Parts: sequence; structure tokens; C-alpha cells
Amino acid sequence: MEESLEPNTEVIKEISDKSSKPDSEGIKESITEKVTNTDENIPNSQNNSAPKVDLKKDSEAPAENNLKPQNDSAPKVDLKKENIIPVKNIPKPKKELPIEKKPFQEFINDHLIPSLIEEIQLRGLEINEINLQNTNRPIAGDKCWVINCEIKDTCNFWLSFEKDDISSLKSISLSKPNQKPSIIESFLIDEKRITLKLIISRVLQRLNGQKLIGVN
Repeated sequence: MEESLEPNTEVIKEISDKSSKPDSEGIKESITEKVTNTDENIPNSQNNSAPKVDLKKDSEAPAENNLKPQNDSAPKVDLKKENIIPVKNIPKPKKELPIEKKPFQEFINDHLIPSLIEEIQLRGLEINEINLQNTNRPIAGDKCWVINCEIKDTCNFWLSFEKDDISSLKSISLSKPNQKPSIIESFLIDEKRITLKLIISRVLQRLNGQKLIGVN
């Protein structure tokens, strides 16, 4: 008699159980490996798209940074420079022009004639008239600038300038009251520098030489 082969139900059940039930642990491991491999393959640009913020550093920022104005368009002022007062260049005062360098008529009318009056009056004499005219020179008759002075009860004198320049040729003439001059003399022909004091001194010297005034 042939023996019938019956399947081993226990073996079949074990195989069936193994094939029908998935290995949960194996699946989990495979999934974990895939996820890990996927994360590693993602580029940094995609992985780190959101910037990281260091909250610790922001909280530790100094208070001065918070006080800075947001608008930096206003000009900065250097207080040190603002306090510096610039030194102004003070112009040097101009030297006054010597009176001898002034225009001829200004020198004669504003300086020489007033000084002659003062010096003559200091000697107790009185001047009736004194003036500057562009007229004929006594005796010579040529036209020039002439100072004519009449001292009361004493004499007359004429101081002549060839040109309207105190350095030009000069002459002097004297006469007693109510008389015409009879002599003409050169005046300061040897002096290179003509000054106010020199002219007054020589006029008084001539008057004194004629015994017309006291000792000067």
C-alpha cells in the first residue's frame, strides 16, 4: 500500500507566518537608512534656507547700539573744531605820510603857515597878514608860488618857491614896513632834505640877521 504524504501543517504554518507578516524591525531599519541617506544628499542651500538667529548675541548687544539714531544723514559736528576761534589777521596800521610828502598847497596852508604864525607870536610879535599866492616874485618878477607875510610894525618878507614843490628852487626877500624889497636872496639851496622845522628855522634866522626880531 502506498503511503500518502500529508503536508506538515506545522512547517507550512511557520513558513506562511514568516511570509505573511513583515519584519517590522527590518522595515524600520531600512526606512531609517533611507531617510538618513536622503538628508545627507540634500544640498546645504535647501537644508538651511532659513537664517539662523543667535538670540544670545542679540540679547547681549550693548545698550549704546540701541541708542544710535537710525537716520545718519545729519552732518556730524566736531565740537572741538567748533570751539576753536580762528585768529583774524589784523592789518598793520599804515604809517602816516610825512607832512613834507603831502601836496604842496596842503603842506603850506595846513602846516608851514600856522607854524610860522605860532613861532612869530611866541616872540611877542603880531602878524597882520600872511598868505600863499601864485604871483610874481619880488624883484625878479617871474611867476611862482609866494608866501607874503606882514609883521606889524616890524617888517615884511616874501618866501618864494619856483614850483609847487618844497624841494624846488627858493628865495627870500625882506623889507621894512611900507617899503618895497630891494634884495633877493637864495634860500636853502644847499639842503638836500627840506623839512618843516628847517624852513621855519631859516626864516627866523634871516629876520634875526636883519635885527628885525629878537634872538631865536
